[in-house]
Amino acid sequence: MQKRDDVYKNRGLYEYGDVEFADNVNKKYPIDTPEHIRAAWSYFHMPRDYEKYNEKDRETIKNKIIKAWKAKISPDGPPSAE
Repeated sequence: MQKRDDVYKNRGLYEYGDVEFADNVNKKYPIDTPEHIRAAWSYFHMPRDYEKYNEKDRETIKNKIIKAWKAKISPDGPPSAE
């Protein structure tokens, strides 16, 4: 995954602390709590965010969010994960 030019350096760490992120390079989409996991799923799928990643990175981020969802919210995963 590549560092994005449009992301403020250390913003994710400042806002959320040292947590796991679906995009760990850019510190975006925290997946440490159910609320953050739901928000990560929602924000990641917005075109303004989704389109900034290549196909491989999108798949990586999506899979991390799904894994966190299954572990912390429901083993079925997000409603639109299939």
